[in-house]
Amino acid sequence: MAAPEAVTTEIDDSTAELVETTHRLLGEDTQNPPGETRELADWLRGEFEALGYATETFCVDPSKPNVVATVSGERETTLAFNGHLDTVPFGRSEWTHDPLGERDGDRLYGRGATDMKGAVAAMLQVARAYARTETTPPVTVQFVLVSDEEVGGDAGLGTRLKTDRLDPDACVIGEATGRSAVNSLAVGDRGYVWPTIRVEGEAAHGSRPVFGSNAVDRLYEILGDCRREIERVSVPTEPFDDSVIEGSVAYYATQIDEADARALFTSPTVNLGTIAGGEAPNSVPASAEAELDVRTLPSVAPETVVDRLRAAMPADATITDLSWTSGTYTDPETPLVRAATAVAEDTFPTPVYRRFATGSGDAQAFRECGVPTIEFATGTGTVHGVDEYTTVEKLRQNALAYARLPFAFGERV
Repeated sequence: MAAPEAVTTEIDDSTAELVETTHRLLGEDTQNPPGETRELADWLRGEFEALGYATETFCVDPSKPNVVATVSGERETTLAFNGHLDTVPFGRSEWTHDPLGERDGDRLYGRGATDMKGAVAAMLQVARAYARTETTPPVTVQFVLVSDEEVGGDAGLGTRLKTDRLDPDACVIGEATGRSAVNSLAVGDRGYVWPTIRVEGEAAHGSRPVFGSNAVDRLYEILGDCRREIERVSVPTEPFDDSVIEGSVAYYATQIDEADARALFTSPTVNLGTIAGGEAPNSVPASAEAELDVRTLPSVAPETVVDRLRAAMPADATITDLSWTSGTYTDPETPLVRAATAVAEDTFPTPVYRRFATGSGDAQAFRECGVPTIEFATGTGTVHGVDEYTTVEKLRQNALAYARLPFAFGERV
């Protein structure tokens, strides 16, 4: 069941409006923190209402509202398109283009151009195309536009999913999963374990370090032991489709050495994110603290990682803070993934891989609620970077893919 030609023609003919909409979204400063999105959410709700769609705003924090717009389909089976309105911060002085939106030829610069205001604009353009061509999709389509994603806050999607008022049958999240030369569908993510490790030492004068016990030196040694112990953890790949593991390796091997790409999915990764201790160069630090970021596939329980950490730590080191999530996975044989694969291969003129994402986001929240979910958008590889940008063609391709997907999904459910 292909999308009606009238819809795809409308998308092509309204590319200038899509670019203008993206520029409008980029012009709203929604850096998180503080992550205030109210003006942008209100504008988007007004756009959907003007098209005649049912809309709703739900809030935990009034400055960070979330909008749901529903396009009724021939069936009640519901496909959700999810996008977040907040962005990571930017340093204006570091940019050579306006971080609140600037067009230069085919490129549209701005914080969020790729992550993910460009995808949100594409979603709105799909809603416009359906309304203007009086097209009823085969399934009900919901546009779920949320706040607070970039900091994993409580004001966004996670809280809403705890109610029974948002329960789609499948979900597409507009996170950028493609770059100029390669595209992909993220069908899973890695879980994380974030421990804070603290070591106590004994203060002394810096000229007489043997009179004390240097907590920073001791902590650094312990962190090395922790890293080696965690990296020895075996990561089973049998629970996952071979094509997803190989697709994950192939996708990242376009950026890094293939052996390093494979290691991302066959052993946990350990990042020393922060380390702090000491008061002055001429003092022996009496205490030190570090934060680690451990990531691994959903076949490794977070508790396994914590147990290994504790086994590697001596009695004088303690975990003072700890948080974790398990990774999640959507089977590639589900109707959503099969439909999205077909649409992506038809829309994007580059190889398309099904893969794991190395990090996690709102997809994890949906999957934990039993909703088959993918991350799916073409981008430019500039997520969170200085001079982040998208292109006119990337915007058009995303809008075409999103317009087609409900019809491909409808064939398979």
